Amino acid sequence: MLDNFPTTHPFALPDLDDDDKPREECGVFGIFGDTDAAAHTALGLHALQHRGQEAAGIVSTDGESFHSHRGLGHVHRVFKREKETERLEGSMAIGHVRYSTSGETVLRNVQPLYADLSFGGVAIAHNGNLTNAATLRDELVGKGCIFQSTSDTEVILQLIARSEKGTIEDRLIDALTRVEGAYSLVVMSNDVLIAVRDPMGYRPLVLGSLDGATIATSETCGLDIISGEYVRDVEPGEMLIIGKAGVRSVFPLPRQKKRFCIFEFIYFARPDSQAEGRSVYEVRKNIGAELAREAPVEADVVVPVPDSGIPAGLGFAQASGIPFELGIIRNHYVGRTFIQPTQKTRDIGVRRKHNANRQYLEGKRVVLVDDSIVRGTTSIKIVEMVRQAGASEVHLRISSPPTAHPCYFGIDTPEREKLLAARFDLAGMAKVLGVDSLAFVSVDGLYRAAGEAGRNDDDPKYCDACFTGEYAAALTDLDNPDPRRVVTRLAERKKAG
Repeated sequence: MLDNFPTTHPFALPDLDDDDKPREECGVFGIFGDTDAAAHTALGLHALQHRGQEAAGIVSTDGESFHSHRGLGHVHRVFKREKETERLEGSMAIGHVRYSTSGETVLRNVQPLYADLSFGGVAIAHNGNLTNAATLRDELVGKGCIFQSTSDTEVILQLIARSEKGTIEDRLIDALTRVEGAYSLVVMSNDVLIAVRDPMGYRPLVLGSLDGATIATSETCGLDIISGEYVRDVEPGEMLIIGKAGVRSVFPLPRQKKRFCIFEFIYFARPDSQAEGRSVYEVRKNIGAELAREAPVEADVVVPVPDSGIPAGLGFAQASGIPFELGIIRNHYVGRTFIQPTQKTRDIGVRRKHNANRQYLEGKRVVLVDDSIVRGTTSIKIVEMVRQAGASEVHLRISSPPTAHPCYFGIDTPEREKLLAARFDLAGMAKVLGVDSLAFVSVDGLYRAAGEAGRNDDDPKYCDACFTGEYAAALTDLDNPDPRRVVTRLAERKKAG
C-alpha cells in the first residue's frame, strides 16, 4: 500500500512564461541504504531545482510500505517542514523535480509515479521524453489499461505492469525494449533501486556514494550538496541494480552510438557539475573563447546576460582582452506577478528579472553575451534596456549555434515556426533584435569547446538536432500522427507545422 499521501499546492507557482529560454524537463535522485534517505533526497532535489520548477516529489520505502509526498511548485515549497521528510520512512527513496515536456501541469502528473503490482510496489522517476509514448499509450488503452496521468512516464509503468517476466529488473528491461527516445530513470521496488540510461545517453545520470549508501542522480551537484562522492557516470544503455548485495551492472539493450545532449553544456546543467567527464563551467568558458576567436568585435566592455551567460562572457573577455563587467544585474527574488498584463507592463516586464548597471554601459560599445536565442522576445527587451542605459553600440554574441529545430528528447522548445533562427537569416535576426552585430558560435566551435576536434558529420558525438535538424532516434509519434490520439506536446508541435 502507498501510505500517507498528502499533496501540496503553493499559493503561487513560479512565472514560467516571462523567460524566453529552452526548458529542461526533469531531475532525478535515488538513494539506497541510508537511514536519512528521504532527507538526503530532498537536499538532492534542491541542488537539481534548475532542472525543473513546476513540481517536486519523493517516494520512500521501508521494504514493506511505500510513503509519498508530492506537490506543485519549488522544492522548498513542497518540502517546507521537516516533518514532511520525517514521515517518509525507510532507507531507500527516489525523488523528482519536474518541468513537463509531455502532460499538463497537474498533481496527477507529478513524479515519482507509484503503483501496486502483483509482485509488490513500484515507483519511477523519469528524466527525458519518449518519442513513441502516444503510440504505445493507444495500444495499451486498446488492451484495457487505465491511465491515471497524461505523462509519458506512466507508459513505462504500464508496460512493467503488463510484463510477464518475473523480477522487477526483467520487467523493466521488457518495458524498455518497447520505448523510444530519451530516458534516465530511477526505479524503486520493495528491495532494489534501479538506475538506467537510454542506449544513446541523451540525458545525464551519475553514480555516487555516501557513507555506504549508493546514489543515482542527474548531476554531480546532487552529490555535492550532501557531501557525497562521485563514482562515475552511468553508461548509455547501462542498468544498475542496487540492492543489499551491492551494485550490479548489465547492458540489456542493443548498443547504439552515443548522443549526449550538447545543450547540457550550454545551458541546462549547473556550472558546478561535471558532465561526461568535463567541468560544465570550463566548457562554457571555452565556448566564450571560441566565440571571441570566431566573431571578434571592437568594443569597450563585455557584459553577460545573467546568470547563464556569465561563464561564456568571462571566456569571451579573457580571449579578446576586452574588460568584463556585470553591466546587467539579475533580481533572484522574482516570483509570479499578479499585475494585470497591460501593454505597458508587458514592455517593462523584463526589468523584473534584469536591470541595467548604467555606469558600465553608458557611452560604451557593449558586447552582450548570452547562451541561446529561442523566440527572441527576451533578447529584444534586454537589447532595448542596454540601449536605454546609454550604450553607443550593442553587439550580441550567442554561446550556442542558432536554434532552428525543435527538440523531442526532453527539452521543451517551441514548434519550428516560432523559432527566430528558423524564420530569419543572420542579418534578419540582427534587425529584429536591434543589434549592431550578431554572431553565434559555430557547431564546430561548440564541439571544440567540449574537447573535440570538431563535429564529425558522419558520426557526431553529441545530439545537436536543435541546431542541425539531424535526429538520431525515431520520432514515431510525429511520423505516424493519429487524430484520435490523446494530444501531447509532440502532437501539438506536429500540428503546428
